[in-house]
Amino acid sequence: MKNTRTVLCLSLGASLLMTGCTMAPKYKQPAAPVPAAWHTGLPEPEPKVTAGAPAAQELKWKEFFTDKNLQQVIDLALKNNRDLRIAALNVERVQAQYRIQRAQLYPRLDAVGGGQIVRVPEKSFGNSGSFTFREYQFEGSTSWELDLFGRIRSLKKQAQENYFATEQARSATQISLVAAVTNSYLNLAADREKLRLAQATLDSQQASYNLVLRKRDTGIASDLDLSEARSQVEAAQVDITRYSGQITLDENALNLLVGAPVPANLLPEKLGSDSAMKEISAGLRSDVLLRRPDILQAEHQLKAAYANIGVARAAFFPQLSLTANGGLMSSSLSDLFNSASGAWSFAPQIVTPVFDAGVRKANLKIAKVDRDAALAEYEKAIQTGFREVSDSLSQRGRLTTQQNDQQALVNTLEETYNLADARYKAGIDSYLGVLVTQRSLYAAQQILVNVRLARLGNLVTLYKVLGGGA
Repeated sequence: MKNTRTVLCLSLGASLLMTGCTMAPKYKQPAAPVPAAWHTGLPEPEPKVTAGAPAAQELKWKEFFTDKNLQQVIDLALKNNRDLRIAALNVERVQAQYRIQRAQLYPRLDAVGGGQIVRVPEKSFGNSGSFTFREYQFEGSTSWELDLFGRIRSLKKQAQENYFATEQARSATQISLVAAVTNSYLNLAADREKLRLAQATLDSQQASYNLVLRKRDTGIASDLDLSEARSQVEAAQVDITRYSGQITLDENALNLLVGAPVPANLLPEKLGSDSAMKEISAGLRSDVLLRRPDILQAEHQLKAAYANIGVARAAFFPQLSLTANGGLMSSSLSDLFNSASGAWSFAPQIVTPVFDAGVRKANLKIAKVDRDAALAEYEKAIQTGFREVSDSLSQRGRLTTQQNDQQALVNTLEETYNLADARYKAGIDSYLGVLVTQRSLYAAQQILVNVRLARLGNLVTLYKVLGGGA
């Protein structure tokens, strides 16, 4: 009965070896644990994300970001950023590990040559006199584990999926880097625009202060009007100092992301419009999410966990190894390559598990738990991606409305300020009306810059979460 089981095992193993099968469970892509449609919170699709536009994954980042200076800055980052460099090196490392594991499927061949001269002293081993013993040899040896039950192929599959996962991790790192550099670039542009706005406000406030000073000297304006005008000048100077310091921080942050100092001629002078970015389509939920690099990474890790189950299952079956040596051996170097000097050995070995106190069962249990954990990570990655896209789509519509409303408010406050300033210069109203409208206009202009920045940042985020940027 025991011999029969052994024959059956060997027969099954030979069949597996011939067909290239493993004992890993068959992988089936899990269903996406998210709704069938995006959550935008809008009655209609947002016009910037149109169905006729290309998907984000179909657009290279140079096709999406059309600003030439920004393109050059991103190029510098892709060449110099250390995080991306580390991700690329990780790909090379895991690729080498995969090659090592794949090589285990094939026999290993070694060649060894050598010799020795040994002097045996007198009265040793029953000899009456000393003598010298010479031996020369040259041999080749090979060893090969027959992968009867797919253990090595499962290890190879696991290494291969880890390699693919690392490649996707590098792609995800690149997408994140492109988005981070763009957002940093936009933050710098917004702060430079706020600085120009503060400088223009300071010039206007200084002119108003000089006017109020002349009126006070002639007795038309009061000291209170002069004090209020001076406070506005000082407030604008505070903002100039603040934004100047923030611009320095923005430049430092951008240089860190790029990994090298960014040339001054590539830095933005003002915040652009969303026309500098191409239209993209949100697409179908499954098409978009399942092609995102981070989700593909999680799926490859799940496949690697499936392969690891095959490794754990194969441990319950015998391992057959073949070792062979063949070469030449002679006591004389001149006779080493004679036909009579040939020597060889062949030593097959089979190792059959008998008792290990439940270690193999525990390893199989761990492999299955790891598979379930990888499945949970995969589903979580899909759910996270779904939320990111839904949030970005929802914010996109609201930010468009908010920017339009804020622009209308700025236009109205400009008219109000011009009217209040004209009435003050004509002596109809006090300076208080000018002061209130000027403060309101300046605050509204700053908010408008922030809203425009948020809208551009939302476009960048939407492009990123939809899987673009490779």
